[in-house]
Amino acid sequence: MSELINNSRFRKERLKELILKLHDGESAQKVREELIDTLKHIPYGEVVEVEQELINDGLPESEVLKLCDVHGEVLEGHVDVSGAKEIPEGHPVDVFKNENIELKKEADKALGLIDNLERIDAGSYQKYVFEIQACFNNLMDVDKHYQRKEYLVFPYLEKNEITGPPKVMWGKHDEIREQLKGCIELLKEPSLEKQDLVDALDLLFRPALKALTDMVNKEVEILFPMCMDVLTTEDWWHIHNQTLEIGFTLYDPPVDWKPEGFSDTPQNAHPAHADGNIQLPSGSFTAKEIMAILNTIPVDMTFVDKNDKVKYFTQGKERIFTRSRSIINRDVRLCHPPGSTHIVEKIIEDFKSGKASHTPFWIQMNGKFILIEYYALHDEDGEYLGTLEVSQDLTKNRALEGEKRILSYTE
Repeated sequence: MSELINNSRFRKERLKELILKLHDGESAQKVREELIDTLKHIPYGEVVEVEQELINDGLPESEVLKLCDVHGEVLEGHVDVSGAKEIPEGHPVDVFKNENIELKKEADKALGLIDNLERIDAGSYQKYVFEIQACFNNLMDVDKHYQRKEYLVFPYLEKNEITGPPKVMWGKHDEIREQLKGCIELLKEPSLEKQDLVDALDLLFRPALKALTDMVNKEVEILFPMCMDVLTTEDWWHIHNQTLEIGFTLYDPPVDWKPEGFSDTPQNAHPAHADGNIQLPSGSFTAKEIMAILNTIPVDMTFVDKNDKVKYFTQGKERIFTRSRSIINRDVRLCHPPGSTHIVEKIIEDFKSGKASHTPFWIQMNGKFILIEYYALHDEDGEYLGTLEVSQDLTKNRALEGEKRILSYTE
């Protein structure tokens, strides 16, 4: 046992020395070579302990944040996760890991597009920019992934006196969010020339993609294995029950995790009143009844709140447009193709200002006639509450003629 303890102390002291060398300006490549030569692999838990010890020893969090990318690069591929716990399907960490798979796919797609940009001719340029923007719109969905870490996972780490690493990681989240926002803003610029975009690839786009994928690696190799060791099943159950309030990122779990011995009722699923009824001026119903009503009426409805975040969609049997829970709490602008974003922004602007309260569109899709309508929602005092999108297939209704007075049933 003493040998194991001594080995752990040696590794941590050596890792601390190497990180401080980075702090003093030593090149990442040289430090990486030293790490490989003396340590080979470092258990994930010791990486977290060293980062915490450095902060406790007086190294400012801002400096650890500055070094985060460099020492992440040095450690990449040399963190030992062989002792990590198995993760059940649907568990919050399983969800995080699957989201990371989708994020890496989207980042790889974006990187492939920007690497090919210089070969795109002028006639295809605008369409190509929209494709790149669609990728970065999807990557911006990482905000929900980060919020779940920040507001649901980090508090439990802090209760276990692991305070430094979450603060450092939160700082990196903010940097990545700003980088992605910068990419999207530039791509939306109407006067953006091809050369302007080419010039920005190494200054903005590639660094943003690298920062995002580096964070994925830190989560997989260090954060989540450590969280599985530190947090209890009860902690994870609380996190699981609050996840949908923030939303998923590019992934909708097919399995709803439920650990043995815990209640089926999520903590955040309490009805509006103790008797289970939702009381309105013209009557009442239970949450179960209103869910059945909303999922039975032959329309698709999606609610976007006053902050322009998607908060709810119906789940009827015959959906017109595909929806998954990964859009919950996503900015509605990012849920549409970049080429139509200006229309979405105009509707929201006019609904908020009171200039308009309803706008219809209709399209032909797969041989069907689809009516899509947007309604501004207001309370009794006229305050804007959000927008309701209502879509329905009117193909059969448009073909109706005469009258139907005889009882018959349809499925």
